[in-house]
Amino acid sequence: MKNRTLFITGGASGIGRGIAEYLGKQGHRVILADINQQAVEQCAEELSQSTIDAKGVCLDVCDAQQVEALPEVLNEPVDVLINNAGIQHVSKLEDFPAAQWQRLIDIMLVAPALLTKAFLPGMRANNFGRIINVGSIHSVIASPYKSAYVAAKHGLLGFAKTVALETGDCNVTINTLCPAYVKTPLVEKQIAAQAIENGISEEDVVNKIMLEPMPKKAFIEFDELGGSAAFLISDAARNITAQTMILDGGWTAR
Repeated sequence: MKNRTLFITGGASGIGRGIAEYLGKQGHRVILADINQQAVEQCAEELSQSTIDAKGVCLDVCDAQQVEALPEVLNEPVDVLINNAGIQHVSKLEDFPAAQWQRLIDIMLVAPALLTKAFLPGMRANNFGRIINVGSIHSVIASPYKSAYVAAKHGLLGFAKTVALETGDCNVTINTLCPAYVKTPLVEKQIAAQAIENGISEEDVVNKIMLEPMPKKAFIEFDELGGSAAFLISDAARNITAQTMILDGGWTAR
């Protein structure tokens, strides 16, 4: 497989970093974007020390002007866009701050649209592009107290289907990875928040809420996501588009 240049949002930690490390070790160049400049530069430096071709850029994915200027600022073609940036807020809808609800939608649904719009012309010009949205098991099911997150992640699937129809005339695909819980800092915070909302212990949140629906009873690992992304980038997946790749340990078999 030809080495590609990847642009990964939310790349300083968690899933973004995990995918970057996995694909970087395969020889791909990774450009990590994150709103935390110090964290993303440090992450890129650490990956570079392990012989990965990595670069960090500071980016607010909700800033339409910053996003629109990216192709010119980077001054290099981006072959693969991985829309990964995300946040979470756990609350009953009646108590959910309106500004926070909007922020989740902006980061996890509006931003992927803005980024795709920015990079799509270059992908068309090169007749190659792979867009991978990092969705969630919550792209296909719902949980209480996560109305904004579930709405945003569901929205990614409709967005991908629409873009797939609009890019059927060129070698560009768009797909969505939908993992069950991955042990990231974001999920660690959820455990504490859900314990409060549900009035149970953190241990019970893990065993009775997060892992109980999964026959496999296991968190999804970074290498599973990295390997799935590697397949979607490959020529073998050139006709796979608008698809929802669910990594859920059997959760949705019920």
